[in-house]
Amino acid sequence: MKVGRFKQWAAGIAAMALPVLAFAQAADPKPWQLNMGRGVTAQSVNAYEAHMLALWICVVIGILVFGAMAVAMFKFRHSKGAVPDKDFTHSTKLEVIWTVVPVVLLVLMAFPATSKLIKMYDTRESKMTVKVTGFQWMWKYEYLGENVSFTSRLDRKSDEIRQSGVDARTANRPHYLLEVDNVLVLPTDTKIRFVITADDVIHAWWVPALGWKQDAIPGIVNEAWTEIKQPGIYRGQCAELCGKDHGFMPIVVKAVPKAEFQQWLAAEKAKNAPAAAPATPAAAPAEPAPAEAAPTEATNTDAAAAVATAG
Repeated sequence: MKVGRFKQWAAGIAAMALPVLAFAQAADPKPWQLNMGRGVTAQSVNAYEAHMLALWICVVIGILVFGAMAVAMFKFRHSKGAVPDKDFTHSTKLEVIWTVVPVVLLVLMAFPATSKLIKMYDTRESKMTVKVTGFQWMWKYEYLGENVSFTSRLDRKSDEIRQSGVDARTANRPHYLLEVDNVLVLPTDTKIRFVITADDVIHAWWVPALGWKQDAIPGIVNEAWTEIKQPGIYRGQCAELCGKDHGFMPIVVKAVPKAEFQQWLAAEKAKNAPAAAPATPAAAPAEPAPAEAAPTEATNTDAAAAVATAG
């Protein structure tokens, strides 16, 4: 019994230690993952580093504060004869210290956070632009200037499972509700600008591995950008409650090398190109001119009479 209880405590301690030990999480979340992922873009790495900096500062503050509380409770407890000081007066030095130190920490944290936040919205020098439009309940992607566009919605298999009433855990679908019929294909090592809007209600386009999410609002165009460093498939979902099928509006981004992306783009252009116009039919041959009518008998008689008169 004691061995089993020890294992439970060990598992609990290990789970609580994951945020401290997990310095490099995978892009997609894993079961029982407690710390945020590092992601595959500059923005996601910046967010991860800012998070870890704040986490360590909070850990140090927690150790100091709870350590002081523990010392005070055990060293100066009533059972050891401690007597409360009824004439306690505030210490000016302590008040200055516990006021100035948090302010300094906040300023130190604000500088890197502000600079990284400014970079997150700098869409200049982008190599391509993708327009994202949210609909109830799907996404439309347009590669601006390339004449390529398509819609992306929940794949049929996931839709069948969710409407069948069976337990999805037994359906052998690893990415249940996170698969789409048409993925968004993007090149790696390329700064890509996104313009994001909606057609009906407010949505939010969110792929955690990219490090940001952006609201899609009807009548408003929001901007964002990304530059994916590693090829792979990255999944996300709509992050704004947009109606009854909000939970069935996944996002799948497939990042591929530049050469492979150009091949895919060329194939999509050929698929979307209008069909060639039918050949012009050959001109019909001109009808032959009508033959001159043979002189009639009356005409010949009139001509003979005119000759006789003249003679």
